Amino acid sequence: MPAVAFVVHPSRAQDAAAGEKVFTKCKVCHIADKDQNKVGPSLNGVIGRTAGTHPDFTYSAAMIAAGKSGVKWDEPTLTTYLHDPKAMVKGTKMTFPGLKSDQDIANVIAYLKQFSK
Repeated sequence: MPAVAFVVHPSRAQDAAAGEKVFTKCKVCHIADKDQNKVGPSLNGVIGRTAGTHPDFTYSAAMIAAGKSGVKWDEPTLTTYLHDPKAMVKGTKMTFPGLKSDQDIANVIAYLKQFSK
């Protein structure tokens, strides 16, 4: 099983509209407003989902193992992952290097929350 480290950052005000702008970096591979896989899995309903479990998407063995080890996509977990995906899930297929701004991450999470009810 892969080792997973979580870093909890202080709460930040979240702005879904600002998050939608930041999400343009993610749109190459992901869709959030509808349940459709692209190069990456759909992020519709991602908040609360177990890692590596969206139907009809072929995940890396590392992401499947992360899910089996108990990784669920909540705010602290997404914050850690979005900072540095490859550091959190070694072997992930996601090539995006991560977002460096805590505020951008908080805003993207606010944006994703709209589609995870």
